[in-house]
Amino acid sequence: MSAQGGKSLRIVIAGAGSIGCFCGGLWAAAGHTVILLGRGPVLAPIAQRGLLLTDYAGLHQRIEARQLRCSEDPAVLAEADLVVVAVKSNGTAAMGHLIAQFAPPDAPVLSFQNAMSNAALLLQMLPGRDVRAAMVPFNVVPIEAPESKGPVSAGYHRASSGKILIAEGGGHWGRFLSVAGLPIGETPDIEGVQWGKLLINLNNALNALSGIPLTAQLQSRHWRRLMADQMAEALRVMKAAGLKPISTTPLPVWMTPHILRLPDWAFTRIAAQMLTIDPTARSSMAQDLMLGRITEVDALQGEIQRLGLAHGVQTPICDLVIQLIRQAEMKKAGLPKMQPGQF
Repeated sequence: MSAQGGKSLRIVIAGAGSIGCFCGGLWAAAGHTVILLGRGPVLAPIAQRGLLLTDYAGLHQRIEARQLRCSEDPAVLAEADLVVVAVKSNGTAAMGHLIAQFAPPDAPVLSFQNAMSNAALLLQMLPGRDVRAAMVPFNVVPIEAPESKGPVSAGYHRASSGKILIAEGGGHWGRFLSVAGLPIGETPDIEGVQWGKLLINLNNALNALSGIPLTAQLQSRHWRRLMADQMAEALRVMKAAGLKPISTTPLPVWMTPHILRLPDWAFTRIAAQMLTIDPTARSSMAQDLMLGRITEVDALQGEIQRLGLAHGVQTPICDLVIQLIRQAEMKKAGLPKMQPGQF
């Protein structure tokens, strides 16, 4: 079916986790044909009972099991009009091989992943194909989703706000993929947007180490000062590398560390939108540590560390955060519950 003809797209979510299931569910609710390609433990409850999608602003969307297809077989990539890659960074290479083997050469590939290197790796592995980076500004967490009637559904909750941006190109994919509850736009400078998102995502690790929800972390001036110091360190590295990050919040990137350091009363007044998140939300890296999984710290703090080494800029905060996250990964004891003064 042709998107340009206004008909339903066949979208394969390559690596259906929290982000992939949330976006895929909303696309399916809007009438697109969505295939979730992923692991059995994630897909089994969806295939049996459907999805329940909620968010901090009151979204409550039920998607019946018959509205989605779930598969562990990468051969379903052959059916795609569009492939949306949503695996963790450490799974990008493996998924790239599968896309090269099974997906139609004319099916665009969008990377809905954190960090800077994923789309570049996919482009390298898929020469001649339309591969584009995207920036997903919100976080999604799995939830238990009991229903008043019928069986329990798989549930995913969007805990923060924002509009997805993808790199400009042919096909007007931003327009075709924008559906109710999921605004999507295009940008001529996706690299700048990604660097801006990486600055924000550096807090994923700090939040995981803190062991407290994001809102509670932002309400603590001690934690905000550490967030600001880490961001300022990354900005120095980016300046030395000649990079120009684009803010993904209403605040300019250079101003954000100063705002974070403000007293509580001033921060709350000026940065109210930063607190527009679910009060129980934690970062995706916190979720990884709670589940005993390897995190994406190498694709976040590691990116700043490598850039700093290349341009002669020291990165002591990022270095320490990487070390602490690696220790937490090895211990498999959940969240470390550290205090800002321990850094």
